[in-house]
Amino acid sequence: MSYIPAELHAELGQLILALQSSDNSTRSQAEEHLQNNWTNPRPETLLMGLAEQIASSPDGSVRAFAAVIFRKIASKTRKTATSDNTDMFFSLEQEQAVAIRTQLLNSLGAETIDSVRNKISDAVAEVARQYSDNNQSWQDLLEALFSLSLNADHNKREAAFRIFKTTPGIIEKVHEEAVANTFARAFKDDVVTVRLSAVEAFAAFFRSLNKKSQTKYHPLIDDILNILPPIKDAQASDNLSRGIMSLIELAEISPRMFKARFSTLVGFSISVIQDTGLDDLCRQNALELMSTFADYAPSMCKKDPNYTVSMITQCLSLMTDLGEDDDNAEEWLANDDLDMDENDQNHVAGEHCMDRLANKLGGVAVLAPTFTWLPRMMQSVAWKDRHAALMAISAISEGCRDQMISELKQVLDLVVPALKDPHPRVRWAGCNALGQMSTDFAPAMQKEYYDMVLSSIIPVLDSPEARVKSHAAAALVNFCEEAEKSVLEPYLEVLLSNLFNLLQNEKRYVQEQALSTIATIADAAEKTFANYYDSLMPLLINVLRGQNEKEFRLLRAKAMECATLIALAVGPERLGGDARMLVELLATIQNSITDADDPQAQYLMHCWGRMCRVMGADFLPYLQTVMPPLLNLASAKADIQLLDDDAEVEKMQQEEGWELVPLRGRTIGIRTSSMEDKNMAIELLVVYAQVLEGNFFPYVAEIMEKIALPGLAFFFHDPVRFVSAKLVPQLLGSYKKHYGPDSNELKGLWLSTVDKLLEVLTAEPAIDTLAEMYQCFYEAVSVIGTACLDAQHMTRFIDAVHSTLEDYMERVAQRAEESENAAAEEVEDDQEELLMAIEDDQTLLSDMNKAFHCIFKYHGSIFLPSWQRLLTIYRSFLQSDDPTQRQWGLCIMDDVLEYCGPDSARYAEYIQPPLLAGCADSSPAIRQAAAYGIGVAAHRGGSDWTQFVGGAILPLFNIMQTVDARSEENVYATENACAAVAKILHYNAAAVPEIDSVIAQWLNHLPVTNDEEAAPYAYAYLTELITKNHPAVISQPAKVFVYVAQALEVDALAGTAANHVIAATKMLLEATGINGEAILQQEFSPEAQQLIRGHFG
Repeated sequence: MSYIPAELHAELGQLILALQSSDNSTRSQAEEHLQNNWTNPRPETLLMGLAEQIASSPDGSVRAFAAVIFRKIASKTRKTATSDNTDMFFSLEQEQAVAIRTQLLNSLGAETIDSVRNKISDAVAEVARQYSDNNQSWQDLLEALFSLSLNADHNKREAAFRIFKTTPGIIEKVHEEAVANTFARAFKDDVVTVRLSAVEAFAAFFRSLNKKSQTKYHPLIDDILNILPPIKDAQASDNLSRGIMSLIELAEISPRMFKARFSTLVGFSISVIQDTGLDDLCRQNALELMSTFADYAPSMCKKDPNYTVSMITQCLSLMTDLGEDDDNAEEWLANDDLDMDENDQNHVAGEHCMDRLANKLGGVAVLAPTFTWLPRMMQSVAWKDRHAALMAISAISEGCRDQMISELKQVLDLVVPALKDPHPRVRWAGCNALGQMSTDFAPAMQKEYYDMVLSSIIPVLDSPEARVKSHAAAALVNFCEEAEKSVLEPYLEVLLSNLFNLLQNEKRYVQEQALSTIATIADAAEKTFANYYDSLMPLLINVLRGQNEKEFRLLRAKAMECATLIALAVGPERLGGDARMLVELLATIQNSITDADDPQAQYLMHCWGRMCRVMGADFLPYLQTVMPPLLNLASAKADIQLLDDDAEVEKMQQEEGWELVPLRGRTIGIRTSSMEDKNMAIELLVVYAQVLEGNFFPYVAEIMEKIALPGLAFFFHDPVRFVSAKLVPQLLGSYKKHYGPDSNELKGLWLSTVDKLLEVLTAEPAIDTLAEMYQCFYEAVSVIGTACLDAQHMTRFIDAVHSTLEDYMERVAQRAEESENAAAEEVEDDQEELLMAIEDDQTLLSDMNKAFHCIFKYHGSIFLPSWQRLLTIYRSFLQSDDPTQRQWGLCIMDDVLEYCGPDSARYAEYIQPPLLAGCADSSPAIRQAAAYGIGVAAHRGGSDWTQFVGGAILPLFNIMQTVDARSEENVYATENACAAVAKILHYNAAAVPEIDSVIAQWLNHLPVTNDEEAAPYAYAYLTELITKNHPAVISQPAKVFVYVAQALEVDALAGTAANHVIAATKMLLEATGINGEAILQQEFSPEAQQLIRGHFG
């Protein structure tokens, strides 16, 4: 029975044939007809018709294509009475939906061609996904799938698990025992492909469960593991890879479900890695499985007696699997494609795994078993062994840094001789190791072993092989990036002489690398590089004026980079008239670019930025050339593609510059390369706004409207949101500089900006990015200044903060719950991730705190009505066991005291107890915040705070008398307490009993030499005591002089505060007849003596 008229059925059949046509014109017309005559006006009829075509067409290709179109149309969205964005199939009337679902299930059961059944399975899965996403069940489907999983035809059993895999949510609410039995039965199926499909479906299902529910299915692991050995025995690499990939997914989700069988799994995986009869990809997947356990359960790996040693042995073995049929490296040397993808090679898989093992298991576990092999391998007659040993050092140096750095000399003794090895690939690997070590062991390599490294690597620049000398130059980049100019200066002559020679090499990649290395050296050497300017800059100018053929474009790009980095290094004075010549050359090159893939375009953007920094306001005439392409890049929209099937997904996985994201049963591809270009362009806009300040004003309004504010909500690429948050305050600052702080132009820009800033504070989902948004907000408020927020703005800010804090407290509670329920191993393994999450939250709270500070600073008591809405939260934070929360609460109360003055007394019951308790807190940061708050109350709180601060003297002295009060950890709390007592004595003297005794005691807790905010208050009061001839200072002038000199020695005092205390101290010395020079010579170093004499004239 057909639900649509015969003529429509026939028309749809013809349309499906036309859509499959090889003729582009016919196919395009059919697609237009489908959209205009079916999809838009009558999607219900279309889906029903397609379902009937799937069921009744005698042509298998038509049935398959109808299923593909069905899935595509069903997954579209449309507006309904209740929603603007409802899945197409889910929007159908109940009667229509039931009829179509029934038709699909009948087709699924009746289809005889496997490939067609797979397409129907995908269509069924899409419909099931829509019901699952909307928390509705499709009971007939579950019954059909469970029935299909028992079908005599193994292809139909496999089809059932294909749908389970695609839409695991449909089985989550089914009785656990029934699900477990279905999977257990399938894991023992007679047909291996059914077993593997069942494991894939189980992995998807398992991922959809919460941790508590997952444990109920742990007993199935034995059945899953038993699937693999027979496949290995049959040497069926493809099927074995399928099974291992499912295990990788399970290991990522719940590695400890394997705990009881881990040793067995390690042994089996190692046997797969060793088996050269299997495909390389299969062996690499087994290696990946074991690496996944290192990533997610390092403790379990370290406790296994065989894991670490066996894995390192296999990695090193794989790393020797290179250069087949090329023992003399003739092919390798002849290959100019240095970027050739070798990720599918065994030696690269081994290197990557060594890196992961070192980073996840740590040097204590990895170093000893690795160095059991390396010395022997370095002495081997086989060049591949020596190459592997050096690459292993490169791979593990980051993860084993703490252990290797103390043995750096011994490691270098192993590596440096390799730079004279007879085999070019070993010398290349030696350069690679030195380059990686220069990064991983910086700055020790550059400070302690610079001569050993440079003396050994500079001669390699003269190697006969282009690839080796180029890699030596690349290793120098790593070394010089972390080197002080004083280290490089003695070697500049010989370094640059060799690099100049490389510029004459016939291989362009050697010339390109030489330019990159020279640029890095110039950046590190700074002004010292000016001595070589006349030799090098003409060469670079010649390159920039030279050939523009496609093969020379990257060389010219590198020359641009080198020339502009040299310009930045030597500065505008040395550059002189060459600056104008250089920017005009850059403009000529920019005008010559026509191809979208020309590498010069991206390099140019950075080069313009450097020349702006060099030239400052003199760069303004070139902005009209620079800005159009830069604004075009910065305005780029997200390049997104919706992928309809596995083939499209697989194709895009092979392409560089794309990120694939699963979304509601589909996959979307995001072109990350264009996002990176957008991010780079906005970074450069930040540079121009910073450097040109008010001169950048003509571009500000357009950039704010079209780039910066939209960039704050650019959810496709986190770095774009980060850098947009940096750009907004710079643009406001540019307008302020040009138009003035009270201008209508600035006010207009701010009003359109502040609404968006407040909006993103409630919309940003990523914690680290949200912290950036709060920073953007408070920096913007700082630029605009007094009274820039109205009551509505403040209300919206508090709304955003409230939402943020609720989310934060949920995360804290969740971490506590997970920690409480986790095994000791899990806690240990998750420690790094936990600390990072806590650090992200602390950064968020800190930036939010600064936003409060800014609002109070520029609005004072006006902010209090909005602020007090969160009093309950502030109190809970102040009483929390978490020192981060207590500190956050105290700092906000400090701001209330500082910027609301006497009005703060209204909240005394919330403020006073935490301040006193904070003085005795175990956290130095909290003691500092408490001391600062008490000092502010004394300074700005008025008479309502007098009694409180008078009673706070003793707690403050207790802070100053803490054990190791002047240690690095405690000194800021100590000095803030000292300054707070000074404020109390100055502003609230009447509240202090036995004040002379207190003054004498206070004097003994000077100096204040670290906290530049506290020092002026402490020394201002000291000046007051000297001026009044107080007995406490008159009786010990030498001590007072030392205290003052100590502050001057470290620049803790400056300006008026320094001048006043110096003048008073001079008077004290004269009045008491003390010889300051004698004290200087006795107490201070010669350098300090000279500095202090300068202050005292």
